[in-house]
Amino acid sequence: MKRIRMLLLALLLPVGAFAEQSEWEYPLAPEIIKDPSQYITLSNRNVLLDSHYIPNDLVTASVRRAVGTGKMQLRKAANEAIVAMFDAASEAGYSLYLKSAYRAYSTQKTMYYNRLQKLGRDDGLVSFPGASDHQTGLGVDILNLEWTYKDGMNEKFASTAEAQWMEAHCHEFGFILRYMSDKEEITMIKFEPWHFRYVGVEVATYIMEKHISLEEFTQEWQDYLAQYEKNGGNFNELLRERARMNDPTVVDHADDGEEELSIFY
Repeated sequence: MKRIRMLLLALLLPVGAFAEQSEWEYPLAPEIIKDPSQYITLSNRNVLLDSHYIPNDLVTASVRRAVGTGKMQLRKAANEAIVAMFDAASEAGYSLYLKSAYRAYSTQKTMYYNRLQKLGRDDGLVSFPGASDHQTGLGVDILNLEWTYKDGMNEKFASTAEAQWMEAHCHEFGFILRYMSDKEEITMIKFEPWHFRYVGVEVATYIMEKHISLEEFTQEWQDYLAQYEKNGGNFNELLRERARMNDPTVVDHADDGEEELSIFY
């Protein structure tokens, strides 16, 4: 009888508490939307990163670099993902080269104002300081060998086999094509077939399959979350209950001098 009571206590209490929450129906798990690692952080002209923001897990990028570039950095998860993507590209017969990775706010500021001075206008190819995807440590520019020798980059790179392979497979490694050709009015950045952004495999697959921008994805999940809480859901409590359900519960049974441990998930 004692064993039965303890089993019920271990199994029923978390479920009962969880059942009080509104059902989460968004295609991605709430833990992904919570985004503790800031992989889906948006940066653009409307959502600027702080000038002092520097990712705390930057590592030296450990992939083949473009001609004339020096040491580059990426956040740890993005670096591991790009290594896997470069390896897969090599197996498919393509050689990829990293052209640009993490870029500090001060560097972006200099680049932006130098281009303004040169052209006399914002041509949409260099992000406003604080709006750059590169400052997140998750954005990368990737080229093939031929294009590493060119002076500048443009949308013609999209016709290369490497660019087409990356667009088709980037989600498998957690990357998205950040600035799509038909999303320029939304992203406020011209089409960049060389620029990819790490967001994690689940989010990348969702974004690329739906063919939406990071801006559209961000608006979508924020709208869903607002409606979820409007309907009575408590997002933070939902996360706590899911964490309790996923953590193992250990019950120590002592009956007639015998000791037995049961673990429930």
